[in-house]
Amino acid sequence: MKLIIGLGNPGKQYEGTRHNIGFEAVAALQERLKLGGFRNESKFNAEVARGEFNGEKVILAQPQTFMNLSGHAVLDLKQFYKIENEDIWLIFDDVDLALGTLRLRESGSAGTHNGVKSVIQILSSEDFPRFKLGIESRGTISPAEQDISSFVLEPFRSEEHFQVKEMISLFVDSAVFALKKGFSKAVEEFSQ
Repeated sequence: MKLIIGLGNPGKQYEGTRHNIGFEAVAALQERLKLGGFRNESKFNAEVARGEFNGEKVILAQPQTFMNLSGHAVLDLKQFYKIENEDIWLIFDDVDLALGTLRLRESGSAGTHNGVKSVIQILSSEDFPRFKLGIESRGTISPAEQDISSFVLEPFRSEEHFQVKEMISLFVDSAVFALKKGFSKAVEEFSQ
């Protein structure tokens, strides 16, 4: 069983923002895998979609806790489904990676990402796979001096949409590959 979680903030005002690319990516994966649709499940405080792919149960989730409290929804899902950390895959924006960059890691620190910090703190572990989606464009497309907190909460600019779409497509390809052949092989094949 795999639990694949895209991080983001709930609410219309956050749709399409850089910080919500984890939600967009997991929704694109749901479409590719043809799993059931997302439903709000209050016991997990998350939108959840379920199904099977390649003979394995797959659960996709979008926590509705707001980014800084994401770990609570992750823990609720982990405990309910009795899933080991290595079977919890996290998808999130990374302001330390150039826009359009996909990086896969089997473990590691949270960097500057408060949602990942929450997950690490609640799970008491850094050892879970993650897909990092690069969103940084300050100094090229966006103003160089813009602070991180306002930058991540703004929508992508129209001239960035093609790169974002390509990156999400690459993420979906990498996740499907990882489900078929294992996360370690996907790291070798897809990480930029």
